[in-house]
Formats: sequence, structure tokens, C-alpha cells
Amino acid sequence: MELLFVFVIGAAIGFVARYALPGRHEHGELLVPAVAAGVAMLVWEALTWAGLAWDGGWIWVATPVASALAAVLVDVFVSRSRIAKDAALEAELARAGRPA
Repeated sequence: MELLFVFVIGAAIGFVARYALPGRHEHGELLVPAVAAGVAMLVWEALTWAGLAWDGGWIWVATPVASALAAVLVDVFVSRSRIAKDAALEAELARAGRPA
């Protein structure tokens, strides 16, 4: 049951990151929340395998922090990459004489 809570918390962190960070129009609506939820579940499982108890405090701190960090990194990386690739494509089309 805790893994379900971790999934929901991770997805919520991802949605907050998606709408709080700039560049959200450069990628899909569910990309950042899905990555954040996936990272949250993976970190949770890794920490339980490492011996942390599900009712311990550190597991509930480390999991959302890792999820938030992953959400921010993915959002920033994908946004910047997409902007750069779109600019390169627009320049290439302009050189070819086609409208962008």
C-alpha cells in the first residue's frame, strides 16, 4: 500500500514541477509526472531493499527529494533540448527557402 502512496506523491510532485517550471509547452503533459512517479517508486524500492523501514523518517524524505530532483532535471533538459532542436530546424528551413 505504501508504494501506491509513493506513486501518487511522486506524480503530484511531477505535476507541480511541470506547471512551476518554464518551458512546459515544449514537452508532453504527462512526461514529467511519469518520470517523477517512476523515480519515486524506484528510490522507495531501493531504500527498502537497503534495509530502511517503511515507517522510518528518512525513506519519506529521500523519496520525494529524489522525485523532485528528477522532475526538475527532466523538465529543464527536455525543454532546452527541444528549443535548440526547433531553432536548428527553423534555421535549416529558412536556408532552404521554405517557410517555417
